Amino acid sequence: MQKKTICVVGLGYIGLPTAALLSNRGYQVYGVDVVQNVVDTINKGQIHIVEPELDIYVKAAVNTRRLVADTKPKEADVFIIAVPTPFHEGYVPNIDYVISATKSIIPYVKEGNIVIFESTSPVGTTEKVEEILKEGGIDTDKVYIAHCPERVLPGYIMKELVENDRIVGGLTDEATKIVADFYREFVQGEVLETNARTAEMAKLTENSFRDVNIAFANELSMLCDKFNINVWELIKLANRHPRVNILQPGAGVGGHCIAVDPWFIVHAGGETAKLIKTARQVNNYKTEWVIEKIKNASLFFENKNGRKPKIACMGLAFKPDIDDLRESPALYITRRLKAEGLEIIAVEPNIESHKEFEITNYLEAINKADVIAFLVAHKEFKTVQIPQDKILLDFCGVRK
Repeated sequence: MQKKTICVVGLGYIGLPTAALLSNRGYQVYGVDVVQNVVDTINKGQIHIVEPELDIYVKAAVNTRRLVADTKPKEADVFIIAVPTPFHEGYVPNIDYVISATKSIIPYVKEGNIVIFESTSPVGTTEKVEEILKEGGIDTDKVYIAHCPERVLPGYIMKELVENDRIVGGLTDEATKIVADFYREFVQGEVLETNARTAEMAKLTENSFRDVNIAFANELSMLCDKFNINVWELIKLANRHPRVNILQPGAGVGGHCIAVDPWFIVHAGGETAKLIKTARQVNNYKTEWVIEKIKNASLFFENKNGRKPKIACMGLAFKPDIDDLRESPALYITRRLKAEGLEIIAVEPNIESHKEFEITNYLEAINKADVIAFLVAHKEFKTVQIPQDKILLDFCGVRK
């Protein structure tokens, strides 16, 4: 049986791995991105993001011409929309990229096509996709539209795209079955069928659940600081209970999923979403708390030494060992410290440069700095020796 042709709209952290995987599975894939530099990079067989094994997949796919990138869509059997869904000021969901991506495929969608919306989104967004297609003259009764949220962990995306269970929710029962059968062609995990609204809410629920649990750990870390207790030791001991599994605290919560998705529920749920909203507030407050701890350490150094300290901000990514800075509390902390006039040394081993900061090698930074603030637990930081005369602030368990 001839494999379907696929058009993936959005070649970022989800779209590109998806396109590369499908290309290597024998599908002809047309990748679409509005950024010309991204398109050019991919067509050279190179990647613009850091993700283990992705470079191998992309190079192989481009070499065989199974993956071709462009700034405009092409006709295909399956359209996969994988674009960002950020929010406006005040945590109001922003689906502008979804609307734009959907409009872009209208000239190419034909009867019998599959349209899959993978972006994490507010409940009802898949219905909005159908509405846009209808307004563009598409007979959506003859097109199979479904939501299939990605559920992968950065750093393990190529593995988890295949091995993780997937949820497929169509706008009709027939769409659910047809789209689920498509995923079963390349997914080893179980493909679970539901409706579009439940599929949308499932992804938001998963990330809100994680956000609530992280909020408990972050609040615990602040309490332990107040009580002069080692939070890392406390969590290790408490987790010896057979029904307790406390997560690790950090400098806040970042990334495009956990730090964003709960607000979609809060915005729609209003006063009913009390716990989810509180967890978001706790995790955001933890970041402000970290800033105050660093400023206090800076003031202590200045009073003792008669000069302002150099502060090494160790890590800018939103989690360890990746280059993704989206919604990163570490990046936010570094920006705030710089804006408030502190002398910072920015360290991020997974990027070569940044438009706002000069990126310094982590060993050089430790040597130069007076205050060392570990904001992200990158693997490079875990074995480095810290001189005794430095002020050390560990917000992510690097030295636990």
